Amino acid sequence: MNLLLTGGTGFIGRALVKALIDRGDHVIVLSRRPHESVKGVQYVQRLTDIPMDQTLDAVINLAGEPILDQRWSASRKQLLRESRIKTTASLVEWLRGLERKPEVLVSGSAIGFYGSQEDVLISEDSAVVKGFTHQLCADWEAEALAAESLGIRVCLARTGVVIGPNGGALAKMILPFKLGLGGPVATGKQWMSWIHLQDEVKALLYLVDHCEVRGAFNLTAPNPVTNNVFSKTLAQALHRPALFRVPEFTLAMMLGEGRELLVKGQRVVPTRLTSLGFVFDYPDLQGAIKASL
Repeated sequence: MNLLLTGGTGFIGRALVKALIDRGDHVIVLSRRPHESVKGVQYVQRLTDIPMDQTLDAVINLAGEPILDQRWSASRKQLLRESRIKTTASLVEWLRGLERKPEVLVSGSAIGFYGSQEDVLISEDSAVVKGFTHQLCADWEAEALAAESLGIRVCLARTGVVIGPNGGALAKMILPFKLGLGGPVATGKQWMSWIHLQDEVKALLYLVDHCEVRGAFNLTAPNPVTNNVFSKTLAQALHRPALFRVPEFTLAMMLGEGRELLVKGQRVVPTRLTSLGFVFDYPDLQGAIKASL
């Protein structure tokens, strides 16, 4: 299979590239900053570097600036939007000009689509709470869905907190926990909808490979936990205490409006994936964290 992958040098993208190469696919990675050379992977910096007669079976679109790497200023929020929405719009417009269209576009999104809903159990059909994250994801998804007019099957991957070795959310948490300084965020009662990196990659490939599926899918493990439980589980895996609570005002100074993603949370479940018989390798947090350390 010939695939085009945007965002292929990020945490999820690198793992996905490895999985694609391991199963014998040919991968073109679109990246502004190619970091490495991988056998079997063609790196390009612009879509125009790809010939219009290139045969592509699938496109996976994971492009986007990291959501919580910086405080949410007005300019940062605009960059978060442009790196997702404009990039996806440009990708679909480029697909329009291809002589032969790919069969499927799997486009990244996030559980931020639903907004913060406290204890409400959220499936793909749940109502949304409007706000910045919902509008960001809704506009992002709308650009991807425009590819349906080209006869391309579109799947939207609404991803939660991805944990795995050598990067992602866990890499930012692990040092204070190792030093015995870790603990819950704010009240700790907020829900965390997480997924192990291996299951994230497995789910993305499932959406590529199964021609009968389309639309939105929650890419989260079937057992979300509260931040209190997450912190306790991580601390136990590291044989450390979890005594130090991170106050909300600290996050407000660091992240501004972006603190909402950490202090409010969402209880999201992968209803559509499980109904199709998708089996998670890491359905429970304890095993997922153990496999990530």
